[in-house]
Amino acid sequence: MTADWYLMRATGLVALIFLTLVVALGVAASTRLRTRGLPLYVTTTVHRNAALLAVAFLAVHVVTAVVDPDAAVQLTAVLVPFTSHWAPFWVGLGALALDLVAALVVTSLVRRRVPYRLWRRIHWAAYAAWPLALVHGLGAGTDRGTEWMRAVDAVCIGLVGAAGIWRLSGDDRPERGRSSRDRLAA
Repeated sequence: MTADWYLMRATGLVALIFLTLVVALGVAASTRLRTRGLPLYVTTTVHRNAALLAVAFLAVHVVTAVVDPDAAVQLTAVLVPFTSHWAPFWVGLGALALDLVAALVVTSLVRRRVPYRLWRRIHWAAYAAWPLALVHGLGAGTDRGTEWMRAVDAVCIGLVGAAGIWRLSGDDRPERGRSSRDRLAA
């Protein structure tokens, strides 16, 4: 095993962790959830910075997958889903996730020039990119069968699942004019 192979594995794992954090914080920011005493911009700033780190680690993951001769991933397979010679389905899922993340990055960079509704619709792609990236790792990742990787996947699924349940529960915004004691009694 070469150094670029280890780097590819590690950056894929870290990119998944940051992408998980981005999705969970995106839900938190969209529901105005924040830690008591902290302004909302803290949540959105951490969300944005985690997204930048996810993209940076994803870029290194992709580059090392292409340059590592053991990985045997062609540049076209990174750009065009399901064209890889090795594990076309699993690499294709990763390519789809990468394409969605690229769309998010581009539209976020030009956010002020794109109508808000269009930006928001494209931004919803994060909810599709995350499971694609997760399943890509479950199928193509060489550590997929290890206990520690199963634990990381379980924590990622749990965090995004909890954020999704929180979002769908409708309890994301406190009712105005009622104290927390009144809300608990209701």
